[in-house]
Amino acid sequence: MGWFTPYKRKANEFKYTPRYFDADKERREQRRRELCGESSADADAEYQVGRYIRTQRAARAEARAARGNRGRHQPIVLLAGIVLIVLLAYMLYPRIVSAFATAQTAEQSRTQSEEFNPYTPITVVPNDYKEE
Repeated sequence: MGWFTPYKRKANEFKYTPRYFDADKERREQRRRELCGESSADADAEYQVGRYIRTQRAARAEARAARGNRGRHQPIVLLAGIVLIVLLAYMLYPRIVSAFATAQTAEQSRTQSEEFNPYTPITVVPNDYKEE
């Protein structure tokens, strides 16, 4: 008779453990503040419109200045690539043209030899298959 009873044996429990400090949340908040350019001194400062955009712009400008003149060689590399492609095309052009010409003449000769002539003799090929 232990399957069903209208009475509960024990009351429902409410399991709640209060969290006053979440380390993961604190790390996320700190990372967000670092990315926004806020420091702990700026945490209590008043909100300024566009501060995040200005800090990101300044960070990009600093990164560009740190890179220096690395971008100067880009036109030279582009020009060298174009010259290489032109030379490759110059070397391959005669082969491509001759391949098309050969294919065209082969197609013409094939169409001429494959025309049906009812008066040509039929070539009989012997069957080499032997039944055992």
